[in-house]
Amino acid sequence: MEQAPAGLAPSPEPFGMFRDVEKRFALGDGSHLKAIEKLSLTLEKGQLISLLGPSGCGKTTFLRIVAGLERASSGEVRIEGKSVSEPHPDFAFVFQQPNLMPWRTVLENILFPLEIRREKTPQGVARARELVELVGLAGFEDRYPSELSGGMQQRVALCRALVHDAKLLLMDEPFGALDELKRMEMHDLLLSIRARTGVTVLFVTHSISEAIYLSDTVAVFSRRPATIRDLIQIALPYPRQSEQRYGAEFTRYEHEASRLLGIVR
Repeated sequence: MEQAPAGLAPSPEPFGMFRDVEKRFALGDGSHLKAIEKLSLTLEKGQLISLLGPSGCGKTTFLRIVAGLERASSGEVRIEGKSVSEPHPDFAFVFQQPNLMPWRTVLENILFPLEIRREKTPQGVARARELVELVGLAGFEDRYPSELSGGMQQRVALCRALVHDAKLLLMDEPFGALDELKRMEMHDLLLSIRARTGVTVLFVTHSISEAIYLSDTVAVFSRRPATIRDLIQIALPYPRQSEQRYGAEFTRYEHEASRLLGIVR
């Protein structure tokens, strides 16, 4: 029988369960801004769900609540049966900017989470080198961030997020600053890593095509206050191929997402 991840209690619940989540921010005049309103979502183990919606609609706020970086004003936020109210060592976060330490090499940046956790063992270093190989950065281990392109830096950030064998990967528009070609390369890389590691992923984006290409399920957000308008189940076969972006089924999903976002009627 599969063992529950360390620190997470075994539970018959889905991997992630978020029920009636709300978030209100206090304003200086004593009033409140409601960012999220009764948002409910279920996340299965190994699933990749994209949170799709316009900028400023509350996607990132919800992701930060799941990560334990923000507290919900009300509602349930549970991972493997355990309430989340603070950052958890089994979670990893990838931001739009790589946020690498410029004075550390590629390998040293990747190993930093293991140093914080006091887990920098030969096995940990071997895993870091395996990830470097997986993302196509072999030979760059001793380079510094200033010597890397933006896409290469984001590959390092992805390795850093996964080096401690994260069970939940939370990604906030991580490829938004890349050009289209690099972005498409990173899509395939993420799907390859997910297939190899089995990591569960919540991915924030405002790109319809990105959400469809990457996801098992696309959760389409309303405008603020955020709630989920609908879920689109993506039945495109794996492994995903770039040619799928131009097929009739992909176009049908794009149209459905556009309709839910109010772009087309």
